[in-house]
Amino acid sequence: MRAAFRTIIRRFVRDRRGNIAVIFAICCVPLISFVGSAIDYSRATQLRSKLQAAADAASVGSLAKASPGFAAAGSMTSDGPIPVGVTDAQNIFNANRSNLTGYTLNSVTPSMVKTGSTITSTISFTATINTMFLGLIGKSSLVMSGTSTSTANMPLYVDFYLLLDNSPSMGVAATPTDITKLQGKTGGCAFACHDTSKSAGTSNYDIAKANGITTRIDVVRQASANLMDTAKNTQTYSNQFRMAIYDFGAASATIGLRNLFSLSSSLTSAKTAAGNIDLMAVAGQNDSYTADKDTPFTTIFPAINTEIASSGTGTSASPLKYLFFVSDGVADETNSSTTACSVWPGSYPLYTPTNRCQSPINPALCTTLKNRGIKIAVLYTTYQPPTDSWYDMWVAPFNAGTWGPSPNSKIAQNMQSCASPGFYFEVSPTQGISDAMDALFKKALADARISG
Repeated sequence: MRAAFRTIIRRFVRDRRGNIAVIFAICCVPLISFVGSAIDYSRATQLRSKLQAAADAASVGSLAKASPGFAAAGSMTSDGPIPVGVTDAQNIFNANRSNLTGYTLNSVTPSMVKTGSTITSTISFTATINTMFLGLIGKSSLVMSGTSTSTANMPLYVDFYLLLDNSPSMGVAATPTDITKLQGKTGGCAFACHDTSKSAGTSNYDIAKANGITTRIDVVRQASANLMDTAKNTQTYSNQFRMAIYDFGAASATIGLRNLFSLSSSLTSAKTAAGNIDLMAVAGQNDSYTADKDTPFTTIFPAINTEIASSGTGTSASPLKYLFFVSDGVADETNSSTTACSVWPGSYPLYTPTNRCQSPINPALCTTLKNRGIKIAVLYTTYQPPTDSWYDMWVAPFNAGTWGPSPNSKIAQNMQSCASPGFYFEVSPTQGISDAMDALFKKALADARISG
C-alpha cells in the first residue's frame, strides 16, 4: 500500500497536463481587470465626446447672427459680459445633452463677453461616470471635463456719405442712343440743361423729360435709391449703416454743398430722399449767379470735409466713414489766379474768359479727407463726348477725344487718384452705374472687415 501511494504521488507531481487551466485561472483576474478598464475608459471617452459636442454646439450656436447674444452685443456701447448670451449657451448645451445617460454632470460654466468688435463664447463642463470594472482596483468613478471656445466678429458700423455731382454737365444724355435722340429734339445739343429762363416745356431738360430721354442724373438718382435697398438687405443690425446724401445745390443761385439727407440709419427715408436727386437749375446761358461755372470742386470738397467726422474703429459709437463721390470729373469754376488754372500741372487745363477754369478734378482735394482716415469711393461716370463745339474746344483735349474709358484721359486719371486704393470704378453704359455703386458698397464692407 505504501509503495502504491508513493507511486501515485510521484505520478501526480510529474503530471503537466493541468497547468494551462491553473495558469489561466491565475491570469484571469488581471486580464479581466484590463479588459474591464478598457470598457470603462471607452464608455467615458464616448460620453465625454458627446458632452464636448454639446459644448461646441453651445459656444458656436450662441454666436449665430440670429442669436440673442449676438443681437445684444450690437446694442452695447462698451465692452463687457452678455448675460442673455450666457443663458442661451446654457440652454443649447442642455438641449444637446438631454438624451445622454450614465453620468453625473458636476458643473457647467458658460460665459459670453464682448471685447471691441469681437464676441467670445466659452462653455466648460465637468462630469462623473461610475465605473464597473475599475472598481476592482479601487477606482469606482472617472471625472471628465471639457471646454469649448468660439469667437465671432461683429458686423462693423459704417457711415456712408454720398456726394453726387448734379451740375449741368450731369444733364448730358446717358448713352450714345440718348445723345443722338436728344440732339435730334434740340437741334444739336446733347445737354438737357435745366434752364429756368425758358418758358415751361421748352428747356432741354423739359424736352428730355417729355421724350423719355435718360440723362446721367436720372441714372444716378435710381442707382442711389437702389443702393439704399442693398444696404438695408445687407445689414445685420437695424442701425448698422447710416447714410447721408449731398449734392452741389438746387440751383446756380444757391450753388454750394447741399444736404439732401442728414446722416441717419433710416434707410427707407434715405431711399425717399434719393428719389429727389435732380439736375441743378440755371438761369440761362451765362446766368448772373455763376456765369455757367457750376462745378466748384475747390469749394465743395472743403465743405464736405467739415461735414464728416474722422473715421472710427467700426463700433456703434465710432463708425467707419466712407465718402461715395459720383461725378463726371470735370471742374468748371472760378480761378482768380493771374495765370488761369495755374493750380493744374501740365498743359491739359483750359481757360475761358472771366477767370473760368474747366479742367479735371484736382486729386489734392481728396487727399485732405483721406489723411483723416476717410475712405473715398469714386464712381466716374465717363464724360460722354457729344457732337458739341464747346466740348470739342474745352473738354476733348484732356478727355482724349474718345468715348468710354481711356488710358489717355486726364479726367479718368485724376478721378482714380482721388479714390482710395481699390475704390475706383469707371462706367459708361446706363445699366452699369447701379451695378458699380452696389459693387463699391460691397467692396467697402469687405475692406472694413479687413481694416477692422
